[in-house]
Amino acid sequence: MGNAKKDVLEAVGPRLRELRRRRGMTLAELAERTGINESTLSRLEGGNRKPTLELLLPLAEVYAVPLDHLVGAPRTGDPRIHLSPVTRNGMTYVPLSHPGGVQAHKLLILPKPGAEPELKTHDGFEWLYVLAGRLRLLLGEQSLVLKPGEAAEFNTHVPHWLGPDDDHAVELLVLFGHQGERAHLRARTT
Repeated sequence: MGNAKKDVLEAVGPRLRELRRRRGMTLAELAERTGINESTLSRLEGGNRKPTLELLLPLAEVYAVPLDHLVGAPRTGDPRIHLSPVTRNGMTYVPLSHPGGVQAHKLLILPKPGAEPELKTHDGFEWLYVLAGRLRLLLGEQSLVLKPGEAAEFNTHVPHWLGPDDDHAVELLVLFGHQGERAHLRARTT
């Protein structure tokens, strides 16, 4: 095997460990989510287990990244981002950036007639910009309505909820750090 291929394979374990740590997950949590035992995951991250498709595919799904991101495949020169949308609690997040640092997502929220807003808190800050529709933002005791072209930024330790202000979908751009990404995209659904 050539040195370049060997270097790529040796970098897989540390890359996997960094992805897991950035998301604040333990090996036990990752084992539960992927169905891969903890010992195998530890050996894979330590470079003592060969990365196979059977191991990498469930990891790519849990981390919501393309398979080539896990192995550090060379870029093809195409600067476009091709990441898969994630739907959680009636909200569809379309990633607009690769994992790491501040994350950009396009967010589509469909109306849920009769559903009561449930305010949540988590670590971090969020910034949002309304593209289409009318957004209702509950922030602590405040209730705000934002129209297309309006933006908001807030500390997510403050209880908050966002959704359509009427019976039409609302579309937003959202920026948040890894704590916010983890709270919105990695949180388990019950």
